[in-house]
Amino acid sequence: MYKRRKSKKVYFSDQPVGGNSPVSVQSMCNTKTADIKKTTAQIKDLEKAGCEIIRAAVPDEASASALAEIKAGINIPLVADIHFDYKLALQSIESGVDALRINPGNIGSDKKVKEVALAAKKAGIPIRVGSNSGSIEKELLAKYGGPTAEAMVESALRNVRILEENDFYDIVISLKSSSIFTTIEAYKLMAERVDYPFHIGITEAGTPWRGTIKSAAGIASLLTQGLGDTLRVSLTGDPVEEVKVGWQILKSLELRRRGVEIISCPTCGRTEIDLISLAEKVEEKLALLEKNITVAVMGCAVNGPGEAKEADIGIAGGKKEGLIFKNGEIIKKVKEEELLDELIKEIKKL
Repeated sequence: MYKRRKSKKVYFSDQPVGGNSPVSVQSMCNTKTADIKKTTAQIKDLEKAGCEIIRAAVPDEASASALAEIKAGINIPLVADIHFDYKLALQSIESGVDALRINPGNIGSDKKVKEVALAAKKAGIPIRVGSNSGSIEKELLAKYGGPTAEAMVESALRNVRILEENDFYDIVISLKSSSIFTTIEAYKLMAERVDYPFHIGITEAGTPWRGTIKSAAGIASLLTQGLGDTLRVSLTGDPVEEVKVGWQILKSLELRRRGVEIISCPTCGRTEIDLISLAEKVEEKLALLEKNITVAVMGCAVNGPGEAKEADIGIAGGKKEGLIFKNGEIIKKVKEEELLDELIKEIKKL
């Protein structure tokens, strides 16, 4: 078991981040924030998937103004994502957001950051300082010869120090690169310098297939080293998938439990039922079930109650039939075409 880095605890509304709080799952809307109806609807879908903190882009005044109505229609903390114009941060605070995300390389002068810090402190909301490899100041790129881990850390620390100089300490830090190794090194370096909570992820990870693999590799590496208090999986696609992947990473590392955990064997020449289709249907049927149980879908007796005995319930395939078992004990034998329905019936009894 890994030893988690000790970090300060901050709150996004009533959602804790850091300290001994569970690692939380975030996402970001890809709707136009000014479109209140679409943005609110997307956030509601994300809530159902398990999103615990949501971020929305604020590129203009219309978006900043829309945040108030969006916040009124959702149930999770809302973070305003600010680039370039510090006045949009101030306007977002007036709209009642639960946190800000600013980038040190593009928010402007120290004076502007100070204004944002004072307004956030007055409102009692945290600021996430985001230092991505693509937003590092030109002089730091020249100093370190590119967007290195050291450059990312120094860039983020500049903004952190400005916030601290203004007596602001409700800070979360993110240091994301599209390179897994650069990202890991940056967080390790920052962990030696501060005790603020970390928002982790691999930026610009890619499409759902490629991005899921890359994000899982990077985020899991960080978490197993005790680094990470909240996470976002960045995918070029439906943000609901980001939340699903984020939860699956946490569940795979046994850091969180939410809903059904499905285990299934890879199939082989012993398989006598259509296991691939069956496993997909089980996953679909149980996608929104909130019971914290483990369900096994196995192709034969070898991978059935024996290897999957730790599962709460499961299937072991036979020749055009299958066994249903609970906690390693066989409870019934049914025909292949009845396996799915009988499994669901038994799950409902749990």
